[in-house]
Amino acid sequence: MQSTMRSGRYSKPAIFFHWAIFLLVALAYLAIEVRGPKGTDSRVFWSNVHFWCGALVLMLAVPRFFWRLWKGAPAEFGANPLLAFLARLVHVALYLFIFVQPLLGILFVNLGGHPVTLPGLPFDIVLAGPDPAARTVLKEAHELIGNAFYWVIGLHALAAIGHHVVFKDNTLRRMI
Repeated sequence: MQSTMRSGRYSKPAIFFHWAIFLLVALAYLAIEVRGPKGTDSRVFWSNVHFWCGALVLMLAVPRFFWRLWKGAPAEFGANPLLAFLARLVHVALYLFIFVQPLLGILFVNLGGHPVTLPGLPFDIVLAGPDPAARTVLKEAHELIGNAFYWVIGLHALAAIGHHVVFKDNTLRRMI
């Protein structure tokens, strides 16, 4: 493992967690955008895909977080202190996002009186009982955070591409 950190690359589990969560978040966003009008089979299907992706993001976020605490990250490149601070700030925001957003989504479904069910798992996710007033507030918070994170995720991707194209360093390569 030390040779991986010395080489400047993330470990294979860290890379797996990163890209698996990326794919699930992308699919969750896609599902919510294409779900269709209320009352249609399409809406039910894509809403369920959205719920499942969110729950799976949360399930992967926990081991990802502990892996990061246990193994750390490769040393940063000689970036200026402001860029290093901004990178850490965006990473903290992304970690918060992968925990808070799925929890808000699960609570939103639960407050509507429904469990979150994942195919193949022998249990339902129920964190709270029905509460229409709280559900409205959580729906707005979930949507606001989801919309804000289009920008944060975009900034993260743009920074990685900028490091690759402009700074010509290995920031992007170390996560591939």
